[in-house]
Amino acid sequence: MNEFQFIYDLIAPCAGTRADVLLGIGDDGALLIPPPGQALVVVADTLVVDRHFPSNLPPADIGWRAAAVNLSDMAAMGAQPLWATLALTLPAMDEAWACGFLTGLMQALRAHGVVLVGGDTTRGPLTVTVQVIGAVPAALALTRRGARPGDLVYVSGSLGDAAAGLRCLQAGAGGRPDADWLIQRFCRPMPRVALGHLLRGIASACIDVSDGLLADLGHIATQSGCALRIDAQCLPLSAPLRGAVAPDQRLLLAASGGDDYELAFTVPAAHGRALDALESECPVTRIGEVVAGEGVALSDEAGVPMRVAETGYRHF
Repeated sequence: MNEFQFIYDLIAPCAGTRADVLLGIGDDGALLIPPPGQALVVVADTLVVDRHFPSNLPPADIGWRAAAVNLSDMAAMGAQPLWATLALTLPAMDEAWACGFLTGLMQALRAHGVVLVGGDTTRGPLTVTVQVIGAVPAALALTRRGARPGDLVYVSGSLGDAAAGLRCLQAGAGGRPDADWLIQRFCRPMPRVALGHLLRGIASACIDVSDGLLADLGHIATQSGCALRIDAQCLPLSAPLRGAVAPDQRLLLAASGGDDYELAFTVPAAHGRALDALESECPVTRIGEVVAGEGVALSDEAGVPMRVAETGYRHF
């Protein structure tokens, strides 16, 4: 199978359709109809083998993750994802691998009504770049810039699961219920797109937890010009994490492990009751507050600052 057979025989048939796609895969560019009265949101993420996922990860899981990390960025903006492009670099053409990859990719995209409208393929070390384009009413877009002293800090779901799952995967520790659940959290993260929509008009700032909670909250602190004080004992930990990870490692994974793709957000205290309506979508937990100053501080139950060896993942 050559490059063009791959595009026209495998990718194009599974790309999906939408009424707002005038021209999709097969030309030099896609023709798309932007939603009237809304701002476009454009995100892109690159995943590199042995950097963002292990080389032995099933291709369907690689495809799912490549879509999910972008959908999570859409969630953090409160946006509705619409269209996607794929740039795929392969060391060699492997039809079985490609079919598995496309299955996972399209499962994640279709779950949110996203169609694939273009991209590129080339030869080289396994690298996947997905771009997702979506829309949001401009006045309701969530950003990292709106947190103010007095706001409360929340996070969705539970933390540290994906990092623990990667450890289990690398150690070959699958086969036990707790470990298998954690591995699934790494392989198939669930982007909180619906929650992002519900946070419009409620959250003052929002970000997805990709590199690690403390590192990602640091972006809110910097962009908003304030400080975030986080209570370590409030970080939500899942039962499988407690069952599979030693007590002295749980906080490290929850605070800086990354790859959970939960939403961390700030909410003015006056909007606190509005969060009750979010529980039907997923659990949210108050983990701290916004104060004057700069940076992110993690404190124990007595309010004493704690030091964490690493706040999150950095490429450079």
